[in-house]
Amino acid sequence: MSFDLFTTAEEHEELRAAVRAVAEDKIAPHAAAVDEKSAFPQEAYDALRATDFHAPHIGEAYDGVGADALATCIVIEEVARACGSSSLIPAVNKLGTMPLILGASEEVKQRYLPPVARGEAMFSYGLSEREAGSDTASMRTQAVRDGDEWVINGQKSWITNAGVSSYYTVMAVTDPDGKRGGNVTAFVLHADDPGFTLGEPERKLGIKGSPTRELFFDDVRIPDDRRVGGVGEGLKIALRTLDHTRVTIGAQAVGIAQGALDAAVAYVKERKQFGKAVADFQGVQFMLADMAMKLETSRQMVYAAAAKSERGDSDLSFFGAAAKCYASDAAMEITTDAVQLLGGAGYVKDFPVERMMRDAKITQIYEGTNQIQRMVMARQLLK
Repeated sequence: MSFDLFTTAEEHEELRAAVRAVAEDKIAPHAAAVDEKSAFPQEAYDALRATDFHAPHIGEAYDGVGADALATCIVIEEVARACGSSSLIPAVNKLGTMPLILGASEEVKQRYLPPVARGEAMFSYGLSEREAGSDTASMRTQAVRDGDEWVINGQKSWITNAGVSSYYTVMAVTDPDGKRGGNVTAFVLHADDPGFTLGEPERKLGIKGSPTRELFFDDVRIPDDRRVGGVGEGLKIALRTLDHTRVTIGAQAVGIAQGALDAAVAYVKERKQFGKAVADFQGVQFMLADMAMKLETSRQMVYAAAAKSERGDSDLSFFGAAAKCYASDAAMEITTDAVQLLGGAGYVKDFPVERMMRDAKITQIYEGTNQIQRMVMARQLLK
């Protein structure tokens, strides 16, 4: 396992400035209402599409801008700094399409990646089930071959952006008697496929502007040319996908934490108690220093993992898990401390830090809980 030094290039910092300007002007003003109403952040989606920040990872060969993994993380980070829900637009577009990028035929890539790159469609990812969360290999959704078609039955849970996405990468068991983990195949489903329905939106603690729903499949019949990769390769593709996309969840966590730290610093400089600014108290200064130290450590871990994702390094599994785990734990601590620094003001919705604290929590859970991340890291160490 090696650690390669890296620096952000000038174009990365130019990108950061461009995304931050869009986020502050077009996304941040709607963030509180999006959270309050549990409404999809349409203003953010429109702004991201207008600037090609909605799916920056898709290559130029598929009508995309071809941003590298680090650039994609910077986009997600800067959007999350303004609105956690909105950052799931580029993040989940990458999650949903990454199986295609890693394992699909050129024909499937040419069919589905350009509409996403052009902002005509969004893509979601269907892996988890009610009884198959961390234990993905125990999934029960099945796809039965019928000539040149497949018939899919089952359900998927906790699907981000379900209901607004046009396409879904879905994992299903294609050989019930086959080897566990080697009997799963990936498919692309369309939102309007007959027999494909959605559950009611989940009522969530945070990221309320990103709809989360169940998917139900009742004899959904699709052609074989919607298969992603070979028969039986689905779980392998799914896990390789998560190695790459866990890095983007780390970036989301960094962005949320940065937004909370910025708000806390601004508040304590203005708030006065005992005749001086709260920022003048050493106890507050130590809290801010610890928050900033954890945040910058998280950012460097995410950027290092992004560089490894771009190169396809053999130790990406460890670094992706470590970046996601550390950054999300840090984001939960930083946002909680931000609420504490604002005192009573931090606990009410007049200020954004309580929303950021609620939004941060999910980064410790989805794309593999942080307990699972520690198992991934330990397995890599013990190989």
